[in-house]
Amino acid sequence: MTYPVSLRHEKNAYQYNKARLVRITPQTPDTNLYTFEYVDPGIQKQFTFTPGQFILLSIFGYGEAPFGICSSPNKTDSFDLCIRSVGKLTNVLQNLNPDSVVGFRGPFGHGWPMDEVKGKNIVIIGGGIGLVPLRPAILDVIENRDNYGKLQIMYGARCPEELLFKDELYLWGNRRDIEYVATVDRDDEHCWAGNIGVVTVLFDRINISPKDTYALVCGPPIMYKFVLRELEKIGLPDDRVFLSLERRMKCGVGHCSHCLVGSKFVCQDGPVFSYAEVKAQRGAV
Repeated sequence: MTYPVSLRHEKNAYQYNKARLVRITPQTPDTNLYTFEYVDPGIQKQFTFTPGQFILLSIFGYGEAPFGICSSPNKTDSFDLCIRSVGKLTNVLQNLNPDSVVGFRGPFGHGWPMDEVKGKNIVIIGGGIGLVPLRPAILDVIENRDNYGKLQIMYGARCPEELLFKDELYLWGNRRDIEYVATVDRDDEHCWAGNIGVVTVLFDRINISPKDTYALVCGPPIMYKFVLRELEKIGLPDDRVFLSLERRMKCGVGHCSHCLVGSKFVCQDGPVFSYAEVKAQRGAV
């Protein structure tokens, strides 16, 4: 794990730091972008994370849940979470007012291998809300563009209304140094002029070279099956394909075993794993 000592409580792993809700930016009918800043300016100044790491959000009196940090790792004055309202805690969060105070623990886990992919080509494949933990990796590559090779982004959603970060998608699509393609499963309102179909239809629209290329993938479990099949056809080695397995995490520190998969704790050893690591655990799941 890579987080500053000031945010890590050695004697009590469950102790949180207080943060203030700065603003809520709607993304879809049920998903918002939440911007927070730590109440203590010193903590905020020292807050760092690796793209792909997660943080535990506590709303006092309602509980705690893990969420992937989705802002740029180079941003120092605040941080973002993009959250879909699917239960009690997230519904309460949706109705908080700016300046409301919540608690955070973390960040935790291992994120995307940003040091390993420096100088290499990167293909990023996201499905639905799976774009959230991929966003900080994309922003980091864009903000340090000379440190990386070709950047290709493939993104799919169920319908145009569920596409996240629409303003950013437009900018990515108009940058000459990014190859961006998107698709939606359906277009009931006939407002979409792009590709129709699941994210794997985009493999016919983009040329991925297996040489010096790393794939970062996040989306619904069923998407992994078919995306991994396409990457295998291309010849991308398993140790250069990375997946985010954000599921079942509860304590964040490997104590409760809720996220144990085989011999791996998703909250500690992940949530990002190489496909080679995932394959090695299959027999133990």
